[in-house]
Amino acid sequence: MKPSIELFKLIKSLTKSEKRFFKLSSSLQSGEKNYLKIFDAIEKQDEYDEDELKREFKGETFVKHLPSEKNHLYKLILKSLRSFYSEQSVSSSLKQEIKNVEILYNKALYKECEKFVMRAKDTARKYEKFYYWFELISWEKLLMESAFEQGVFSDDLDALIEEEEMVIAKLRNLAEYTVIYSKINLIFRSGGFTRNEAEREKVQEIADYHLIKGKNTAISTKAASICYYIKGLCAATNRNYEDSFQFFNRTKEILDNNPAIKLDSTSRYVMTLFHLLRCYIDDLQFEKARDLIAEIRDLATKKGFNSIDLSVRIFGNSYIQELSLYHKEGEFKKSLDLIPIIESNQIAFEGKLSKEIDILLAYNIAYSYFGVGEYKKALHYLNEVLNDNEQNLRQDVYSFSRLFNLIIHFELENYDFLEYIIKSTNRYLNKQERDYQIEFVFIKYLRKLAKIQSGVQQMEIYESLFAELQPLLDDHNERVVLEYFNVEAWVQSKLKKTTFENAIRSQYSKTN
Repeated sequence: MKPSIELFKLIKSLTKSEKRFFKLSSSLQSGEKNYLKIFDAIEKQDEYDEDELKREFKGETFVKHLPSEKNHLYKLILKSLRSFYSEQSVSSSLKQEIKNVEILYNKALYKECEKFVMRAKDTARKYEKFYYWFELISWEKLLMESAFEQGVFSDDLDALIEEEEMVIAKLRNLAEYTVIYSKINLIFRSGGFTRNEAEREKVQEIADYHLIKGKNTAISTKAASICYYIKGLCAATNRNYEDSFQFFNRTKEILDNNPAIKLDSTSRYVMTLFHLLRCYIDDLQFEKARDLIAEIRDLATKKGFNSIDLSVRIFGNSYIQELSLYHKEGEFKKSLDLIPIIESNQIAFEGKLSKEIDILLAYNIAYSYFGVGEYKKALHYLNEVLNDNEQNLRQDVYSFSRLFNLIIHFELENYDFLEYIIKSTNRYLNKQERDYQIEFVFIKYLRKLAKIQSGVQQMEIYESLFAELQPLLDDHNERVVLEYFNVEAWVQSKLKKTTFENAIRSQYSKTN
């Protein structure tokens, strides 16, 4: 059986400060510390090698029960991390305060206990931690009962009950918004955009839900931020970037105006900025997009935003969007300059990047190489997407990768192989629940182009293809293909005998 590498991953994820804290905490303990020997040995490894560990500690008694020693070390590291971050997270701080409340109450130190309850309640109220707030009210009621037993009846029980009902209402309200968010997020993460009428109806059903459509339905700041975030996602899945911008901008305003809630909702805040960035790029506001990318990357150094999780999100999404920005401008050579930076960060964040980020980076790097005519390199990166087994995630990217794959093989003049993959692509598309016609039209003409080597005849096919594409590209739903591959510019490059890069630049210049 292959040895477990969870401990190796945990040790490798530790920062210098976390390691220092762990070593310091361990030094305060007495007795034999075999776990520190294991820690130091694993820390030196580039890849986990349990046989090497056993050789290093040959003759040591503890090596006979290495799995239990590793498990003990794993738990000790987690305990150390809990202590290290106990004051850095609002939830962790409140958990500690509630433990203090319980200890003081059990020792019948009621006055001291009450001080802790009141202080913790202020924190829970400030950060809208309704679950903890509700639990603290329960302790407050117990303290009230103790006071009654002492003949003290000054506290207002009715006011406390009213407060409890208010907290429960806000907790339920927030929970319901969280459920709605999960539904729209599932659609967005699985498909990127709505692909057919059935999916558009699902999104519309969410958008029309009374808590989303109604006014003043969110009864807390957190709920309001989620409400507008959901509205933004609904608009984004339908590629309605004008409304999407308005809703995400409102989400940002709510969080900016409530610093405590913003600090407790850092992930949502960062993703809100990325959605706004996407809107800027779609609207060709490239300078604003560049400024926002810089602002987002700067966040990674700020308190509350400097966790590994957020650093990974900021790295992955900011470079995906920056590549997309250069592609929209037709600046493919500039996008190539980002690839070494991206790949060095991928190594640094190995094992921490989400599958979605990996897929989108690979696709966009493939597009960068295609844009400068390096088709073999483009194919190499695109194959990373096509060969990925997790095809339920971002099916939009995987589907349009199939079309992109055909175009790359056409450019490589792999005409015999092209005929084979055209058939498999058609079979794949026929099985998908999507109502786009542009893919089938494009494939139909690619098949014709692959069979004809005459320049004059090919030019006639390009002209027919362009004529058939135009009415389709006037359709909002069909234009989704341009989010992944600019088919219009590619055909124009053939008709005008120019580069794909120049054709996109020409499109951009006409819109300004």
